Amino acid sequence: MTLKKSLFIIILILLIDQVSKIYIKTHFVLGESIDVFNWFKILFIENEGAAWGTKLSDIFPISDKVGKLILTIFRLFAIVGIGYWLFDTIKKNSSKTLIIAVSLIFAGALGNILDSVFYGMIFNDSYSQVATVFSAEPYGSIFHGKVVDMLYFPMIDVLWPDWVPFVGGNNFRFFEPVFNIADMAISTGVGILIVFNKKAFGHPINESKTNISDQE
Repeated sequence: MTLKKSLFIIILILLIDQVSKIYIKTHFVLGESIDVFNWFKILFIENEGAAWGTKLSDIFPISDKVGKLILTIFRLFAIVGIGYWLFDTIKKNSSKTLIIAVSLIFAGALGNILDSVFYGMIFNDSYSQVATVFSAEPYGSIFHGKVVDMLYFPMIDVLWPDWVPFVGGNNFRFFEPVFNIADMAISTGVGILIVFNKKAFGHPINESKTNISDQE
């Protein structure tokens, strides 16, 4: 698989991801939602931390601002590493499966990094108002942006029966996380590496030789 095809995948995902985020940010108030289906909603939230909204300040004795800065810098180093991995896989003519998977992971990571690095300095906040692009009063600064999430799939949303021990009367919801296109790309890439592990890390030259031998 060529570098051009990999770049096409990355650019396509970035465009879809950023267009969807900017649309949500400039048309929804924070916390606003619309029902697409009973099991699928568009729900606008912002994630200040890492996965599942975890903040470094929840773990270490540092301020939210310092924790956010450290997290963003870590993401920048991570994207450099993933970028090198992608370039190396293409240079070594690795399997198409591996290149596609790494391209998806790279595109998703880069999509969320754009939020973290730039959104704080180009948008105003979304509390009780719809944000505007290139606002005169941005909600943050460079490296202190919040990741925009909007895809929500509460496929099951019910109350436990009162007779169930410990959880009776409480709400049970599946699937609860709210995510974005970039998250989907990362999850899909990781999923491909897990499910198609042998195909991803098998060398295409060896695979060709095996196919020729089988035909003989």
